[in-house]
This record gives sequence, structure tokens and C-alpha cells, in this order.
Amino acid sequence: MDVILIPLLSVLNAVIGIYVWIVIASVIMSWLINFNVINTKNNLVMMLWDFLYRITEPVFGKIRRFLPIVGGLDLSPLVLILVLWFVQAVIGQLTLKIALHSV
Repeated sequence: MDVILIPLLSVLNAVIGIYVWIVIASVIMSWLINFNVINTKNNLVMMLWDFLYRITEPVFGKIRRFLPIVGGLDLSPLVLILVLWFVQAVIGQLTLKIALHSV
């Protein structure tokens, strides 16, 4: 069982880490678009923004239901990143516990 569970938890941890970077890229790109640094009329920019929006907005929307925008500042990405870091820490501790228990 440990032979499958530890690599599975490691892959899950890596996927969460990738999603954290996607959230950070989404936030940075939204800033760049809002400050007119990049142009959304460019097809590549629009495709990238559409991808980032589609993959992050459902989660942001669920967080925004509980945490409203404060003073024009959307805190949902910050909350999501903190939750993802917490889940990564739990996965790390669980992996360590399984690894030490199997020895």
C-alpha cells in the first residue's frame, strides 16, 4: 500500500504546487491587463488570459462568496494560496508519517 500511496501523495503535492504558480500568474496577468501593460487584443495574450481565468475563476468565485472584496482589493488569491500551502504541509506530514511507519 505504501508503494502506491507515497508516490501518489508526491504527485498530488506537485500538482498543488503547479496550481499555486498558476494562481500567481493569473494575479500578475490581471494586474498587467488592468494597468494596460499588455494588450488583450493580442491573440496569444487573450488565449493565455482565457486559460488562466477558466482554471482559477471557479475557485476564486467560491472564496469570494465568503470573503468579499475589501476596499477594491480581492483577497481570494491570497486565501487560496494559503489554503493550498496548508494542504501541501498536511500532505508532507502524511507522507512522512507513512514513510516512518512502514520502516
